[in-house]
Amino acid sequence: MRTTHRISRAAAVFTAIGALALTGCGGNDDSGKGEPGKSTGGDNGSSSVALPKLDGEKLSVAAVWTGAEQANFVKVLKEFEKRTGASVTFVPAQDPIINFLGTKIAGGQPPDVALIPQVGAVQQAARKKWAKPVGAEAKAQLTKNYGKVWQDLGTVDGAQYAVYFKAANKSLIWYNAKAFENAGASEPKTWKDFLATAETVSASGITPVSVGGADGWTLTDWFENIYLSQAGPEKYDQLAQHEIKWTDPSVKDALTTLAELFGKPSLIAGGADGALQTEFPASVTQTFTGGDQPKAAMVFEGDFVGVNIAQTKAEIGKDAKVFPFPAVGAESPVVTGGDAAVALKDGKGAQALLTWLASVDAAKIMAEQGGFISPNKALDAAAYPNDVQRTMAKALIGAGDAVRFDMSDQAPQSFGGTPGKGEWKTLQDFLKNPKDIAGTQAKLESDAAKAYKS
Repeated sequence: MRTTHRISRAAAVFTAIGALALTGCGGNDDSGKGEPGKSTGGDNGSSSVALPKLDGEKLSVAAVWTGAEQANFVKVLKEFEKRTGASVTFVPAQDPIINFLGTKIAGGQPPDVALIPQVGAVQQAARKKWAKPVGAEAKAQLTKNYGKVWQDLGTVDGAQYAVYFKAANKSLIWYNAKAFENAGASEPKTWKDFLATAETVSASGITPVSVGGADGWTLTDWFENIYLSQAGPEKYDQLAQHEIKWTDPSVKDALTTLAELFGKPSLIAGGADGALQTEFPASVTQTFTGGDQPKAAMVFEGDFVGVNIAQTKAEIGKDAKVFPFPAVGAESPVVTGGDAAVALKDGKGAQALLTWLASVDAAKIMAEQGGFISPNKALDAAAYPNDVQRTMAKALIGAGDAVRFDMSDQAPQSFGGTPGKGEWKTLQDFLKNPKDIAGTQAKLESDAAKAYKS
């Protein structure tokens, strides 16, 4: 799904709220009220959504979520069970989820609903006739609660197929406040300042940057933020749709910029080899454990980092703070991602689940747990557990349609979303050998050309 937006508005919102986000949990109960819009249900025991009775019906929901994220989502499903009488089983899925679902469908046992984290995979599921169109009740919730951009992202060939339950602000750098304080470092606003800050932290005896390179998707996020800020939104759209090649000079420029970090192993926890053995959750926890001697001072990733920080003793807003991804070009980037609920079975139960997941009440349950941002504009921001979460949620909703969806998630999954293949593997190789920019471009283009033709 190609969208044409302006980046400047969203970037301005993130810049404006930066100071607030860094204050953390200030205890101001009124700070989140009214933005996004107040909830019309859930807060006072009333319901914002009508659901059918499904007594005795057994449903299944598949997602790649694990750990705390899975546990938080199960709470949402438990409330659906309570309201409808249905029994819902969570089915752990593996990446790439489109392959996982294909196996289930071929075996005649698809889940009723799947949470799909790539736009390209949603489009594949719809065009393979696996996905079922969204029903009238869920559409009504979408119309009431969601901006056009999120409805459009769930539309394939003119029909609505998906409900975006979870969104992400993937343009954030989280940092260990004590490590910054000890080093005398401050929050950088530009890429040049970011590299200078990294050197300052390194000189204090702490490795500055933690990279979860074992999970290739974190590396695509690094590239996308740099590319969006440096090349601009129009080029971003073109590359996302493979309307320009990965051998384009703009890609060379972005990889050259990224190599300014990846080419200095002393700035990365464990060096390139260590980063390639570090999975995303560990990249976060090693930044916020170890007292005043953490393994790294900064980690890049989205708002969902909060889930992993919660598994340490660090307090968000006090020990763990955040600033917007530094501007490489004129503006800081604003890249978003999301997980879309898609029905894979006909029937009242699957459609009721979509309706539920599009509601304010479902979003509120998940928001209260932390480490989550909803694209549901009707959710009262007071539902989020701290000021950091509230400000990020307000920024996402306030940016409206002026956001860019994760580029790799828009690509065919064989290129943008498969471990050990395509963009994930090539950027892992680039992390190991950031001098080979031309070779990296050639491999990316070769893989992309095959994937977009299939």
